[in-house]
Formats: sequence, C-alpha cells, structure tokens
Amino acid sequence: MAAPSPDAGGLPPIADLLADLGVPYAGALGSAITFALVFVIVFVLGRLTVLPLLNRLLSARNVDRHARVPLMKLTTFVVVFAALGIAFGLAGFGNILTSLATIAAAATLAIGFAMQDVIANFVAGIFIFTDRPFRIGDWIEWDNNEGVVEDISLRVTRVKTFDNELLTVPNSVLTSGVIKNPVAEDKLRLQFLFGIGYDDDIEQATDIIVEEAENHDGIMDDPAPTVRLTELGDSYVGLKSRIWIDDPSRSDFVKTRGEYVTAVKNRFDEAGIDIPYPQRELSGELELPAVEGVEVADD
Repeated sequence: MAAPSPDAGGLPPIADLLADLGVPYAGALGSAITFALVFVIVFVLGRLTVLPLLNRLLSARNVDRHARVPLMKLTTFVVVFAALGIAFGLAGFGNILTSLATIAAAATLAIGFAMQDVIANFVAGIFIFTDRPFRIGDWIEWDNNEGVVEDISLRVTRVKTFDNELLTVPNSVLTSGVIKNPVAEDKLRLQFLFGIGYDDDIEQATDIIVEEAENHDGIMDDPAPTVRLTELGDSYVGLKSRIWIDDPSRSDFVKTRGEYVTAVKNRFDEAGIDIPYPQRELSGELELPAVEGVEVADD
C-alpha cells in the first residue's frame, strides 16, 4: 500500500505510477522525484528564455556590461525562487510551501526594518543602472564633492577624487540629490571672466580674448567663441568669455582653460591692458590723547 501523500490534496502523477508498480513509499518518493524534475525543468527553461531575453533587452538599451552583471544575477535568483515555488506546488508540498511563504514574509518584514538603508541603496543602484545619470570614467560633482567614477555596484559607487582619494558613496546619496555630470555630452561650454581697467580699450580686449580662443587647438570653432560685457565692478570692467571644448574630460577642461587664460594674460601684458585688483584708500585724522612724559613735536 502506497504511503500517504505529503499533501492532502492528492498524489502527483509520478507517485500514482509508482504506487501502481508497488514501489514502497510511493507517495513520498514520487513527490520528491516530481519536485526535482519540475525544479530542474523550470530552472533550465528560465535560464534559456528569461535570461537571454533580459540580456537582449539590456543590450538594446545600451546598458554597460558592468551594469548587466548584477541585474543578471538578480534575475537568476528570481528564476530559482520561481522554480522552487512551482516545484513545491506540483510535488504536492502545498502545506510546506504555505508555511515557507509565511516564514519568508515575516523574515522579509523583519529584515526590511533592520536593513532600510541597505535596501534603499540597493533600489537606488537599480535606478542608477537603468537611468544612467553617469558611467564609469565620468567626472561627476555632488554635494561639494567631485571626482571620477571608478566602480558602480548595487549598493555603493566608488569615486576617485582629484587628490587621489577614494570615496565610497552610498547609492541613495547620489539618487536623492542633484548630480552634475559635465562630461555626459559630447561637448562642454567653459566660461571665464576677464577683468580690465576702466581706462582700457574694451574692443581691443575683446578681440584679444576671441583671437586666443580661435588660436587654441582644444577650443571648438563651432559654436564660435563669444565675449560679452557682463559686469561693471568697483575697480574693473568684466568681460565674460564663453568657449566650447569637444569630447570633454576633467583633464582636458583644466588644461584647456589654463592654457587659454595664460595666453590671454600674456596678450594683455603686451597690449598694456591691466587686470586690476581691488584697491582702497583710507583718509582722515587720528587723534591721540596726551600721555604724561611724552612731548608732541610741533610741525
């Protein structure tokens, strides 16, 4: 006589077949075989269908390879979990599956409260992978920090500063605030304010600023460099130069701006154009009280 089914709902077909053949413990053995077969079949089908489909979807969205790896691992975990659930159900372990689901729900709730920050960083990491506000190698700025992205994981992003310091930044910090990515596009506009004296020739200074921009190989001709008078300070007239550089990076930005400003300064010196600095004149009288034993000389 066959052993009773693990679930009161009935024996799986393999258990019925074993029972007809007179195999001892047909119910338990049939359920175990059914569980193993269903799990393997569902898992293999998931890996052959779901994972390739997800990979094609990520490729179509041009998701970087470093971002695909954790997403593929997460999908594999989901496939395993689905295979376990289906295998438990078809093997007749419905009661066990219900108990496991209840325990898992309680454990998930407890873990959720204890790991809110970790979960928040995990979710933020998924948003970084899908929205792609920056990539590895990008120069980013946030909350008075800046650096080049070295690595992106589902929990943290590692950024190397220009002082060669490595910052490990929780992903939730990067997704909850404003991130500036100067190298996200194929060109970058730079601005610099040149101050000249009120007695200097504005047109001559403007021509020098534009000429030096046109002479620099790292500055684009289209869009063309422009100069506008933007400030009338206490001691200077402000001419703001706007230039564009192609395929920007942090090193290109610093080098190009430095060379450009140096060239303009040298041309200003040759043309006799001053770059004034604030000066203040103090006037008035200072009275000192008479001190015993000190004689005040007459003028």
